[in-house]
Amino acid sequence: MQTIVKVGMADLKVVKEPDVLTTLGLGSCVGIAVYDRFKKIAGLAHIMLPDSNQIKNNSNKAKFADTAIEIMINEMIKLGASQARLTAKIAGGSQMFSFGNGSSDLMKIGYRNTLSTKEILENLKIPILAEDTGGNYGRTIEFYTETGDLLVKTIGYGVKTI
Repeated sequence: MQTIVKVGMADLKVVKEPDVLTTLGLGSCVGIAVYDRFKKIAGLAHIMLPDSNQIKNNSNKAKFADTAIEIMINEMIKLGASQARLTAKIAGGSQMFSFGNGSSDLMKIGYRNTLSTKEILENLKIPILAEDTGGNYGRTIEFYTETGDLLVKTIGYGVKTI
C-alpha cells in the first residue's frame, strides 16, 4: 500500500517503493530527490542552507546541503541502494525577494543552495537527471518511487513532471 511521506523544512526521509515523498514550500530552499531505480529506493531532503560550516548552530544536519545529502545517501544504502546507481533530481532555489541592484551573493540563498547541491552531487558522482530551479516562485514537489518521476507544482507556473 502506497504511503505519502511528508518531508518538512530542514528535514529528510528515505523510502522504498511504492511510497511517495513530498515536500511543500520550496522557495530559496532546494528539494533534492536521490533515487536508485533498480532497487526503487528514494530519498528526499529539503535543505535551507548550502554549508553547515558557515553557521554556528548547525546541529540539524538536514538543514544543510553538505550534511543532508551525505546522511540521506547513507540511509539509502542501509535500505539496499547502491551509490553507484544513484541519480538525482532537484527543484527550488528561487530568489523569493529582491534586495536591490548589486546585492551581494550572500543574499542569493536560492542560487547558493542550488550551486552547493550541484557541486556536492558532482563530487559524489551522482548525475542530476533533471532540475527545476531558479525563478522567483515557490514549488511543492512529489517524488514517485515506482517511476522515478518528480512532480513539480507551482502557483502561476503550472505543474510539470521532470
